[in-house]
Amino acid sequence: MAAKKTRTPNVQNDSWVVIAAESVIDTQKQDSDPAFVRLRNPSTDAASLYMLGSGDVQLYEVKAFEEDFHSWFVGQTVQRDGRLLFVTPMDPLYLILPYLIKSGKEGKFQPVDQVVTDEEFPACSRLLSCTRSLASMHHIAEEKEVGSLKFHRYSQEKTMDWLKKKVERTVIALKKRNISVGEGVKSTTYVKVKSESDSNEEDYLRYAHGLISEYISEDLSKALLTHLQ
Repeated sequence: MAAKKTRTPNVQNDSWVVIAAESVIDTQKQDSDPAFVRLRNPSTDAASLYMLGSGDVQLYEVKAFEEDFHSWFVGQTVQRDGRLLFVTPMDPLYLILPYLIKSGKEGKFQPVDQVVTDEEFPACSRLLSCTRSLASMHHIAEEKEVGSLKFHRYSQEKTMDWLKKKVERTVIALKKRNISVGEGVKSTTYVKVKSESDSNEEDYLRYAHGLISEYISEDLSKALLTHLQ
């Protein structure tokens, strides 16, 4: 069940209204509260707002619904920021991938904590605390163990296979929900039920590729499109 909560984010002295599952704000199992952080967007390379769950075990994407001249009454105060934030789980590998690609240009295996560093976005190191991060690195990198230590090097082949599976799972989800993705649908934010003219497999792949491309660089998006053909 979704719950509407107001929390004080770390990025500024303000309050926001957030729609999130109860599990997102459950702090009973962890020592630290959920926190809003600014991280490097893997698609735009600019700053974007994300949320790290309690104990940094899960990364969440933050999407904002915004209307002009809108504000919230929170308690006895009026919050000028009238946006409604939606918080949904996100695979942290998307944000780790650009750092891995950059380090991969050196052609050597490196400890992942030396790879995922960013002076502009120091909170990026917290991505490695997410449950799925280290356990899933083999999807996008070659691994080498030396004693108790693990070293990683970016793998384009593994990454393309991983992204292809993401696209295929997205296609399955679209079909299951009977979503139309034909020529009549121009925006990824607009959804409609299938009409009599069913979308074909190519339509689904193209649409799913567009959705996944929102989380990767333009170069990766182009490479993925070629890999899907």
